[in-house]
Amino acid sequence: MIGGGMALDVLSDEALIRKYRLNREVIQELCALVQPHLVRATRRNFALSPTVQLLAALRFYASGSFFEVLGDGLGLSRSSISRAVTAVTQVLLQLTARVTFPVGQAAIARVNEGFHTIAGIPRVIGAVDGTLIPIASPSENEPIYICRKGFAALNVQVVCDHEGRFTDVVAKWPGSTHDSFMWANCGLRQVAEDGGFGGCWLLGDSGYPLRPFLLTPFLQANTPAEVQYNIAHSRSRTVVERAIGVWKQRFRCLSKTAGGLQLHPTKCCAIVVATAILHNMAVQANVQLPDDVVLMEEPDADHLPADLHPAGVEARQQLVQHMFGP
Repeated sequence: MIGGGMALDVLSDEALIRKYRLNREVIQELCALVQPHLVRATRRNFALSPTVQLLAALRFYASGSFFEVLGDGLGLSRSSISRAVTAVTQVLLQLTARVTFPVGQAAIARVNEGFHTIAGIPRVIGAVDGTLIPIASPSENEPIYICRKGFAALNVQVVCDHEGRFTDVVAKWPGSTHDSFMWANCGLRQVAEDGGFGGCWLLGDSGYPLRPFLLTPFLQANTPAEVQYNIAHSRSRTVVERAIGVWKQRFRCLSKTAGGLQLHPTKCCAIVVATAILHNMAVQANVQLPDDVVLMEEPDADHLPADLHPAGVEARQQLVQHMFGP
């Protein structure tokens, strides 16, 4: 059996990233953050050190397999790994401040400038998308979890900034839920309706409603200016598709290629948020995935008939004329 601290000591930096998808500095930071909480749990329930619990959970997030963790030489049973994943996940959920929508002039300006650099669209505050997270078929209410692709899933809404850092995550809806429904029932939409974006825009695909604060592409671009707008919109919004791809490859427990999360939906929702927090820590620390990791996730397009609010149509048209008009 290899203790958690010893595992960190004997593995190279490259091996740590390959095994846990995080670098040494982030893992050490996490150890310091979770230790006080897990020490108390250890004294009450089971005698695994906080570091061993953390490494077991990180390995599960990274591989999506309890059997991968069993083979890591930590001397853990499957039930011990399951308890460690649950304990660590609950502690990570206390770090939700790591997923924060831009607030304040300086933070908003930084995101605006970042998106403007991508394709020239001004005042963009984020890009929004939905993604399917495969899960085990629940014993209750199974039909509502079956997504349009035919498997049990959660549909998760994420917003990210220009660097691929998540700024909002909604992980509670079953897989049959449409992206437009998730948006209509999320807290961020209410913030936007109340003027909380301060004249800034989110970018969404054509599955989202066109609003003065949420810009979507033209379903049929009829002028050169509209074509150029769609190109700029697509280039800017690609950042959220790439962020989702990196997130799922960094933490393969979220990916269909690893079989998805074979857990109760409530636990799956918690793990989705916990790994989003870890994703942001990795982005902040510039932790790159190994070179041989290929992003294979396809965008989960979820399109309904276009919902075009007149004020949204006007805002988009003014932007098109300002940016690309004659």
